[in-house]
Amino acid sequence: MTAPEYIQLKAYARIDGALLSVLLVLFFASYIGGFTSPIYGLFSMGIAVVIPFFVARRLRKFRDEDLEGIISFLRAWAYVILVFFYAGILFAIAQCIYFAYFDNGYMLQSLTEAMNTPEATAMIAQYNMGDAMNESLHLMQSMRPIDIALNSLTFLITIGIVLGMPIAAFMQRKHIEVKNEQ
Repeated sequence: MTAPEYIQLKAYARIDGALLSVLLVLFFASYIGGFTSPIYGLFSMGIAVVIPFFVARRLRKFRDEDLEGIISFLRAWAYVILVFFYAGILFAIAQCIYFAYFDNGYMLQSLTEAMNTPEATAMIAQYNMGDAMNESLHLMQSMRPIDIALNSLTFLITIGIVLGMPIAAFMQRKHIEVKNEQ
């Protein structure tokens, strides 16, 4: 890949990363809303399913419109990783702002309440996970907003690397098939 091709790849990945970050913010807002209404939780799961298809669609658009229909596996994989990286940075910033200024312990309180329901308590007792759950909740209480944001960024980069392989393998194209019209 030449320097201009790399610059082009990064430019398109930034744009699509910004679009993906909007989708991730919608996912996160729906997840938070899911504590009060199950329909929001269902909506957040739907968004989670759509994310790989959204990235694949944006990669196909980049391949077909800007690369004349040809893209190698490595270039496609690099594109997907960069899209998730740029989306992760923007999402981490949004998440850090949310936890620093808007959450005020709401998410942790909601998770604690969910773990204290009779059904959850019975399940936790059945699997002998009481100590692990208390330790996890204590760990979440001690995390700063920047810690949560950096964990999300790391997770999204890892997801980009892992999801990038099948997406790149499916979307790569080494040559354009020419149809003969006679």
